[in-house]
Amino acid sequence: MVLLGTLVNALAIMLGALLGTIVKNIPDHVKTTIMQAIGLAVIVLGIGMGLKSEQYVIVIGSLVVGGLLGEKWKLEDRLNQLGSWLESKVGGKGDGQIAKAFVTTTLIYVVGAMAILGALDSGLRGDHSVLYTKAMLDGFSAIIFTSTLGIGVIFSAVPVLLYQGIIALFATQIDKYIAQGLMDMFIVEMTATGGLMILAIGLNLLGITKIRVANLLPSIIIVAILVMIVYYWQSILMAFSFFSAS
Repeated sequence: MVLLGTLVNALAIMLGALLGTIVKNIPDHVKTTIMQAIGLAVIVLGIGMGLKSEQYVIVIGSLVVGGLLGEKWKLEDRLNQLGSWLESKVGGKGDGQIAKAFVTTTLIYVVGAMAILGALDSGLRGDHSVLYTKAMLDGFSAIIFTSTLGIGVIFSAVPVLLYQGIIALFATQIDKYIAQGLMDMFIVEMTATGGLMILAIGLNLLGITKIRVANLLPSIIIVAILVMIVYYWQSILMAFSFFSAS
């Protein structure tokens, strides 16, 4: 079943969020320390991913163009509005905590490289091991996030289900049309671009910045476009050099 790994991942987040409500009565100073620890861990993860780029101009270009599109489309505002709507439906206090929890965890669970790589493995090879691993990590972090940010974390399971599910379904046909070298290049640059977005999330969690990370999400699409341009341009240059040498 192509979507098995994605379904397990979404269920793990929901279960973790429900367990997190049990341990939510944590003193504020403990919550602060936990969130700072998570923020630091997310920053280190983002830096590690960001350094994997082999064509850093693609990363920069993707973030710049993606950021411009995200600001034009006001993705951050729309995501916050969705979070606020969810908050009104579940009877939140109206303090924005559910919206904040939903937006923050959605970005963390969706932007990471494991989401794309795992979904591709599910679709291409029927191998769900990456998403099973991600499910365990997301489920555990959902407990911590819910205990500090609130029940809004549980709603992040829906974007995860849709995002990874679409990639997995798309991947069942992708190998017929896209060369392996192109796919490898995309994964590397997507990992680096996503890493910088995750770094921004970590800085936001620490309260150091207020980067509108959701407005950078179009960068994922721009990465794919720029990678295709660079890959085929390099292929043309190699072909030209080969025939010139002949």
